Amino acid sequence: MNAPAPFKVFVADADDVEVFRLSEASRGDAGVIVSVGAHGDVDGDGLSRSELERRLLEMGFVEGATVRVLHEGFIGRDPIAVQLDDMRIALRRREARDVLVRKFDVPNE
Repeated sequence: MNAPAPFKVFVADADDVEVFRLSEASRGDAGVIVSVGAHGDVDGDGLSRSELERRLLEMGFVEGATVRVLHEGFIGRDPIAVQLDDMRIALRRREARDVLVRKFDVPNE
């Protein structure tokens, strides 16, 4: 299955800004969270989408937080480890699909 094209959104201080789902990110990708939202009724594990959204918010996936993908799993690139502000968190890509990120470039550390 082909991944959908990155979202394009309008931001007041910029023309077109590349926004992508965190689930589509690769190691080294970084950005600022612009939205966390549940889409649909139920996740693949039977977890309600609103419950998943609540859990993501409680972990710190909030608008304005910086996020960078640190590591990807060996099988199917799942799970991913991300640096969220000053924390490190691992999550499944299906959980990360509801996090929209505005991309920016970061120097390699």
